[in-house]
Order: sequence, then C-alpha cells, then structure tokens
Amino acid sequence: MDNPFIIGKAAEGQYFINRLEDRKRLHANLTHGINTIIISPRRWGKTSLVKKVLNEIDDERFLTVFIDVFRCKSEYEFYRNFATCVIKQTSTKIDEWIETAKLFLSSITPKFSFGTDPLNDFSLSFEWNEHNDSEEEILSLPQKIAAKKGKRVIVCLDEFQQIAEFSSAVDFQKKLRSVWQHQQDVTYCMFGSKKHLMENFFSNKSMPFFKFGDMMFLRKIDINEWVPFICRNFENTGKTISAELAERICRVTSCQSSYVQQLAWITWYKTETTATDKIVDMAVGDLLEQNKTFFQRETEQLTELQFNFMRAVADGISQGFSRKEVLRKYQLESSANIQAIKKAMMSKDLIYTDDDGSVQFNDPLFCLWVKRN
Repeated sequence: MDNPFIIGKAAEGQYFINRLEDRKRLHANLTHGINTIIISPRRWGKTSLVKKVLNEIDDERFLTVFIDVFRCKSEYEFYRNFATCVIKQTSTKIDEWIETAKLFLSSITPKFSFGTDPLNDFSLSFEWNEHNDSEEEILSLPQKIAAKKGKRVIVCLDEFQQIAEFSSAVDFQKKLRSVWQHQQDVTYCMFGSKKHLMENFFSNKSMPFFKFGDMMFLRKIDINEWVPFICRNFENTGKTISAELAERICRVTSCQSSYVQQLAWITWYKTETTATDKIVDMAVGDLLEQNKTFFQRETEQLTELQFNFMRAVADGISQGFSRKEVLRKYQLESSANIQAIKKAMMSKDLIYTDDDGSVQFNDPLFCLWVKRN
C-alpha cells in the first residue's frame, strides 16, 4: 500500500469504508427505477457512496452516467455538460458519439471539441435558443438512448444544489421535472454538499422537485468502523497506532470522512514507527494551519452577533440559545435575534441542525479553530 489514506478525492477501493446498509438501499433504488436524493452536510462521503454503488452495478442491463454540476454557472452550461456526459458515458466509440448527437440533438446543431485524447476527451457546444425545443431535446437524451439501446440508464448528479445559483432557478427546476418525471427507463440520483438547499429543493411543498424520489439522509460512518480501518492501514505499512489514538483522530474530526482520512494521513507520515499523543497534536496543528486562511476569511464575513453565536456553538451549546444566561454570556442581545442568526449561518453553510433540532458546525475543524481563537 503506497498511500494508506486518501485526501481530496472520492474514497474508492481500499479507501472506502463499509456503509453496507446505505449501499444496499441505494443499489436497490437505482436498479429498480426509484429516483433517490442523498442529503447530508459536506464531507460525509456522498460522492464516494454513489461511485461505489455505480461500480457495483455490474450488469449489462444498465448504463450509468455521473455528472458534476459544480462548475455549471448557467442553464446553458448545465445543458452542455449534461449532453456531453450522457453521450460520452453511454457510448464507447467516437462514431457512436457523433451519431447519437446528430440523431437526438438535431435541432441545436451540436459541435464536438476533442482534447488531447480524442478517444476519451471531448465536449459539446451548440447554438442554443431557449425559446425552441432544444431544452427538452437535451433533457430527453437519457430516455432516447435507453430506448434505442434497450437498456436502463442511471443518471447521478453531484453538487445538484448549484442550480439554485442560476437565474430563474425555480423555473429551471420546473423544466427539469416536467421532462424527467415522464422517463420510464431512466433513474435519477441527486446529491450535493449544501444540506439546507437540498432539503429545500426536495422537502418544500412549493418547490418543483417535492417528492421526486426517495430521500436518504446520510449518517456519519461510526467510530467503531473508523478505528480498525486506521489501525489496520498503519499496520499494513509497517507502522503502529493505538486504538485510543485512532479514536482521538475520529473525535477531533467528529468522524467526518474526509477529515478523518486527512488527519490520519498527516499523523501517519509524521510517524516513524509508533504514533504518539505528541504526533497527533502536531498533526491537528498542521491541519488547522492549512485551513487558517479559509477560517479567517469566514470569520471576517460574520457580524459580531453571528460570531458570538458561533462561539456558543463551539462551546457545546446546541439548543436553548434564548436562555437568559446564554444571551448574557455570548452577548446575543435578545431571543428575537436567534432564528435570524441561525438562518444566516445555515445559508452560509456553516451550521446544520440535527434530527433533534440541535445546532452543529458543518466543519469540525472550524469549530476547533473558533475554540482556540
């Protein structure tokens, strides 16, 4: 094992941790035509889970498509990215790509741009007029390809909440649903890193995607699964770490998947033979230092009341913010401010509310940084 932990990428293969029940449910949904929405805060492993399940769908009856919506800043970019990914990932030959585009995108005159590896790298562009039928033509691509090939198509859209940034975002969502809900041979899976936006899309009765599919609320991977994983990966590379220190790594990072792997990695490369408390301390310091600029920028954008609220959450207060002693200690002025502050912090993607209504930091390292500063 060259690298026992993974950073900045989806956890695949040896780096993927369990999630047996989540995998079973998602696999069943996607292979039985149930649209699925996966909701959780950032860095909890949504992308890794979806890619794991797509790899496990080893069945000739299915074609799978993975689309990252994050870089799409407009409807046009979404349509172009959607068409490119659907054509590229449901076919394997250049001739078939071009044939599919010409056959099913006849009204928009598609143009191919090939990269350095023309067998794998291309993108589409087209003259697009939002007042003709080009939108529906593009959104219908998966169903048309499924019908032509006699297979089912599974389309997964990562960072789906990005469409909230488009102009006329609600109208755009109406366009998507009006086409997708009638596709009998296509299953959609949508997930994203902004929990409050995703919940609004799919839980709000006034939104177009209300009740579009099965909603999966992803949980953190349990500490009892992380600890043996960390210890085993140290051991496999000729180093050792105690279960107690592995557990400490998990608690510092609140079992948030990407941070567990990153802190474990820093601890690992600092360890010659056996990890110690001092080494974990240094690793935590390094991780905070790496994120310091980001944390400072986030803090500078907060009002005094908002920062005081975040201090309270960092000190372990997750409910009861309107209590007199809390208002006084953290200078929150009055209980009337609390809901407005919470809403603002959620829109900034700094906090989320748990099932019991308790407020938690989205980023456990930011929480630790606030405590220390």
